Amino acid sequence: MSQFKFDSDINNLVRLDGPIGGPAMRWQRKASETSMCNNASVNKSMNKSLNKSLGNISPMKTSNQSFSSKTPSKSKTPNGKRSKTPGKTPSKLPVGDRFIPNRSGTNFDVGAFKLLNCSTNQENQATQSPQKIDYCKKMSDNLNGELLNAKILSYKSKPPDAPEGFQNNLRVLYSQTKTPGSTKKSIRHIPQVPERILDAPDILDDYYLNLIDWSRNNHLAVALANNVYLWDASSGSINHLMQLEGQEEYVCSVSWIQEGNFLAVGTSTGEVQLWDVTATKRLRNMTGHAARVGSLAWNSYILSSGSRSGAIHHHDVRVQNHQIASLAGHTQEVCGLKWAPDGRYLASGGNDNLLNIWPSATHGDPSKAIHTFTQHQAAVKALAWCPWQPSVLVSGGGTADRFLRFWNVSNGNCLNSIDTKSQVCSVLWSKEYRELVSAHGYAQNQLVIWKYPAMTRTAELLGHTSRILHMCMSPDGSTVATAAGDETLRLWKCFQSETHGKSAKKGPRDPKAMSGTLKLRQSIR
Repeated sequence: MSQFKFDSDINNLVRLDGPIGGPAMRWQRKASETSMCNNASVNKSMNKSLNKSLGNISPMKTSNQSFSSKTPSKSKTPNGKRSKTPGKTPSKLPVGDRFIPNRSGTNFDVGAFKLLNCSTNQENQATQSPQKIDYCKKMSDNLNGELLNAKILSYKSKPPDAPEGFQNNLRVLYSQTKTPGSTKKSIRHIPQVPERILDAPDILDDYYLNLIDWSRNNHLAVALANNVYLWDASSGSINHLMQLEGQEEYVCSVSWIQEGNFLAVGTSTGEVQLWDVTATKRLRNMTGHAARVGSLAWNSYILSSGSRSGAIHHHDVRVQNHQIASLAGHTQEVCGLKWAPDGRYLASGGNDNLLNIWPSATHGDPSKAIHTFTQHQAAVKALAWCPWQPSVLVSGGGTADRFLRFWNVSNGNCLNSIDTKSQVCSVLWSKEYRELVSAHGYAQNQLVIWKYPAMTRTAELLGHTSRILHMCMSPDGSTVATAAGDETLRLWKCFQSETHGKSAKKGPRDPKAMSGTLKLRQSIR
């Protein structure tokens, strides 16, 4: 009996669809031992009586007796009562134990699985239909998936293979370069709502214009129709800088010089005006373009302007003959213009889907592009140079393209490209983190913060009801200002440093600054 019990235990252990093996419960062991003892005693008594009767009766009588004694329990006693069958008397369990039924019998899924004789053996699969094989496989995965996939230890990624010369990979020791305590926190709080919302009535809903810019002196310039307003971010005051004379004229672009005391303004008539914001005075008008000036970029005292005609002019604002160079690399409107932080290269993007890289006068012929990239399938307006890698440029395409592409202008290689699933209107690099933020139009109208170089989405900021056409950053790099076709200007705390946040919590704020922050909605005009 012990041999049969051992074989039965082995079969139960190797079954994949059976329960997990282990020692039986105490009441189960008691019941099995009691039943085995009763069966052994009954068999022994029956064998003795059978041997005794076989020695006293004839063969014919033995056969008749065997047929007539099938129901010995129904024989009458001398009192005339029928005696109960000895084998049907329930075995009494020891005192203190209770009977617990097997719950697997009430599991209908397991019952159906066993009744259908589902098996993954090749012999049984040959006689089953494809639908039944598929059903059995799904049932097996659902019923036994946790058991089959159960592991004591599990790893998200496999360890690297052992180098050559190691015969046993299990004996290779792997070390960790960084201790868990020295790793920097990768999660930071990014507010999902803007810190302030400003009304910007009559702002032009035109993708090819550049109508806002933030100066080093914390002044935000906003062009509304034919006017330019200055908003002081530290005090919250608003000043009207200028207004064009013609009713049909409008401002197409604004750009601050690096020092922040002069503002360049491009107009629809092809003029470039230079204004002194401290004295609220126009210093000069610079002409030369045949169409509107939709993009401006400063490189020290050199001001570059891009026109709807496709021409790019370099102006030296110090001399009377201001136009010192003219670049002809675009056939349609120039809507993106950015100088590199070190002043070596100028990037220009146009409505002809071209991205050109021009050298400065000290690093080559400024009238010849050193690179012309044609990978974009729409207008290239969003341009930004990496602050810690001056030779890395990111560009964004319009509705028909929607890609962010990264370029190494030193060798002309495309480092990476990401499909943003939305029109790219503007892009900026963070000064505090290795991240960048992109402003989008159709169809989500959202801001997306990307982790560089992995290009994983850190956050998405929603709030504008129209495409975000323009974006600029505060001088401290913590706040991003966005202007959209919904005639609102919103300020987002995208890149606030942790040290700045802690210091702000410790001490009280300036009452003027606090009142400006509490005033949530304010009109530019």
